[in-house]
Amino acid sequence: MKAMVLAANAPIESAPLKRVDLPEPVPAAGQVRLKVRCCAICRTDLHVIEGDLPPRKRPLVPGHQIVGVVDRLGEGCRHLAVGQRAGVAWLRHACGRCRFCTTGRENLCDDQQFTGYHADGGYAEYAVVAEDFAYPIPAGFSDVEAAPLLCAGIVGYRALKRSRLRDGGTLAIYGFGSSAHVIMQIALHRGCKVYVVTRDARHQRLAAEMGAAWVGDSAAALPVAVESAIVFAPAGELVPEALTKLDKGGTVALAGITMTPVPQMDYQQCLFYERDIRSVTANTRADGRELLDLAATIPLRPRTVSYPLEGANQALADLKADRINGTGVLIVSQ
Repeated sequence: MKAMVLAANAPIESAPLKRVDLPEPVPAAGQVRLKVRCCAICRTDLHVIEGDLPPRKRPLVPGHQIVGVVDRLGEGCRHLAVGQRAGVAWLRHACGRCRFCTTGRENLCDDQQFTGYHADGGYAEYAVVAEDFAYPIPAGFSDVEAAPLLCAGIVGYRALKRSRLRDGGTLAIYGFGSSAHVIMQIALHRGCKVYVVTRDARHQRLAAEMGAAWVGDSAAALPVAVESAIVFAPAGELVPEALTKLDKGGTVALAGITMTPVPQMDYQQCLFYERDIRSVTANTRADGRELLDLAATIPLRPRTVSYPLEGANQALADLKADRINGTGVLIVSQ
């Protein structure tokens, strides 16, 4: 099968992903194999490729927002069928026995493993995953529309839950990339007012077009104190800025897997009046199922830009430079 493979960490501008022919993977007991149709790209892919996350598997096929069709079942599979459309997300394994897994917090399991990091992902013609960690994709979405929901959607949805946004409330979003433009649709569906802070003019135009109550390039200019905020941009300097724009009792959720250092904060200005900071760590499968059901109901329509599989380096370079309005998606097969 054709695949884009990472042999060693390097800046994406050096085109470290190479087109390689690999043997087709064979599903083990309890696993399913997908014939991959497309795979959305993500900043976490950049963190894996460029070495911001400690290296695990090498060589590696990145990619963790996979949509495909089940074409082979391992022994013991009971829930999915050959020919069924399914998706694979970032979280691909948790132990199921620890104090976190048994209390609905498998995203904190010490034994968790991730797609396109601990195991090969979706920048290839085939991918395997445990059946229990594959998501049936609801009808009503094209493959390309479904792919961004499997990380940008799921992790953004967990960030939205962590922000404690109430129906009809006010939400500030910092950074307006793949996750933010999906989550904004959910917030608007719930009758909320959304305020967007982003420096990129194209992202500002998209946020305004999608129905933001206000769009600007500076937290200081935010016209109201909001009840909830999500910092999607991996910029630590935004944390105290977001806190100063919270109403009393408000919550800031930090959605990034990595973040630059957070500056020293003034307690009275940033944290007093019971303002909360809550980090976000991956997602649970329950988050994924909830998000996909909600996405089909609204329905969510992610904005996407398509690239061929062999264009993975360019797609990720465009992502790094904020040249993508929405989510980049690699087309693997039709």
